[in-house]
Amino acid sequence: MKQIKIAIIDDHDLFREGIKLVIGQIENFDVIFDTSNGIFFLDFLQNSIPDVVLMDINMPIIDGIETTRKAIELYPSLNVIALTMFSDTTHYTQMIDAGIKGFILKKSNKFELQQAIVTVNSGGNYFSQEILQKLAFQNVNFTSGLNQFTHRELDVLNLVCKGLTTLEISEKLFISVKTVEVHRNNIFRKSDVRNICELIIWAIRNNYFSVE
Repeated sequence: MKQIKIAIIDDHDLFREGIKLVIGQIENFDVIFDTSNGIFFLDFLQNSIPDVVLMDINMPIIDGIETTRKAIELYPSLNVIALTMFSDTTHYTQMIDAGIKGFILKKSNKFELQQAIVTVNSGGNYFSQEILQKLAFQNVNFTSGLNQFTHRELDVLNLVCKGLTTLEISEKLFISVKTVEVHRNNIFRKSDVRNICELIIWAIRNNYFSVE
């Protein structure tokens, strides 16, 4: 497995050091940068691009929302996972709009952290199930709509919600990557959402997907 280069941005020094210790115990994970300041991270990106970024939401000077937005504007393929407390619900949708690829609770264990990083690094999305449940019953600004999906679109929708990448879906359903992309585009259009996280929330609300 290729080494995964990770950056950690969190203004709590003890928490950041703890994350570094945990990541140091995982094979092929390498923390190449950590800071308490979003501005320092944006400066760092001019010289090196990590594979996965773990981003705190609440930080002084420039918060995780603005840091993420600016970073993804500069590097659209950047993989950002939000580090969050369960009580940070007011900021969830803002981080989604900024372009994150996942949410993980700060109380999560080593296994979930590893799973989140590997999933996002491989092109998938990872959202803590506790956060998805909370988001699904919030007043998120997109409509539920009435939509007719084909059987194949329902298959793709289910696998997208489970976090599989386009390639993984194509292999599982024995269809081409291009066909998966067509189905994904149709699903996005019919559900009237803008990104994977909104799609999962929409699917939960409309009983197309359930969080275990």
